Amino acid sequence: MRLKLRNIFLVYFVVSSAGLLYALLQLGQQCDCIHQMNPANNVHRRDNSLRGGAENLPVIYVVTPTYARPHQRAELTRLSQTLLLVPDVHWILVEDSAERTTLVADLLAQSKLQYTHLHVQTPLAMKMKDSDPNWLKPRGVEQRNKALHWLHENRSSRDHGVVYFADDDNTYSIKIFEEMRYTQKVSVWPVGLVGGLRYEGPLVTGGKVVGFHTAWKTHRPFPMDMAGFAVSLSLLLSHPNTQFDPNAERGFLESSLLGSLVTVGELEPKANNCTKIWVWHTRTEKPKLKQEDLLEKQRKGSDPKIVV
Repeated sequence: MRLKLRNIFLVYFVVSSAGLLYALLQLGQQCDCIHQMNPANNVHRRDNSLRGGAENLPVIYVVTPTYARPHQRAELTRLSQTLLLVPDVHWILVEDSAERTTLVADLLAQSKLQYTHLHVQTPLAMKMKDSDPNWLKPRGVEQRNKALHWLHENRSSRDHGVVYFADDDNTYSIKIFEEMRYTQKVSVWPVGLVGGLRYEGPLVTGGKVVGFHTAWKTHRPFPMDMAGFAVSLSLLLSHPNTQFDPNAERGFLESSLLGSLVTVGELEPKANNCTKIWVWHTRTEKPKLKQEDLLEKQRKGSDPKIVV
């Protein structure tokens, strides 16, 4: 019996000593705890990176003009959740309004994005009526120029970034944001479902833009959609008077900005030499609210406290 107890004690002593020795050897070793990290923490890191995150990425300043309409919140929600997937984004949202609205302010506050909320009202002479076709007058001009003014006032040559004009009714792949990240002057790519074509965009030979695939007003200096280019922040800041021309001929709004910044030969083709479509000029169908109008006449309309 004593022999068995002694053997048990001996085995216990050996195992305990081995465990203690292993623990001592692990002191000071790096812990592989990656699997325990919460992926949501990446969002917080991005949110706090106004001028670059831990990887010192150039900031993408996404300029979005917006205006009040029944589906405005839906459009902005979709775009904001796309931007959440992109690191180091600063969203400059500019309302066509006499003041900043509560609806947009609340959406931005809940977005977890780094943002700037601006507003400027389109002059009455430039405003379109509900019955006007969407091509009659350029839209978002004052709002984009307001964002350019903010950048000139609040950023300097020490800040590295790129500026992209992203309308709230387009559809964006996150790939397009990474394509534009290191723009030197002006980067370009094709846009799907625009200009009456399956896509419209630059033609590239030998890594250089040599023309444009377009079917409408082909004589335009830069026959591209607003979603088809991004501009280096430093290039914009070095041209303080550059802006979109509110009086530009129909279809020439993009050219009014780009013409003072680069030549066609200086454009930087992205998206696999402009052969990939990663942004689409989609439009949301205007909601039909005839039943809502009828109920409102009967004082039975939807609860106005529920924000749609």
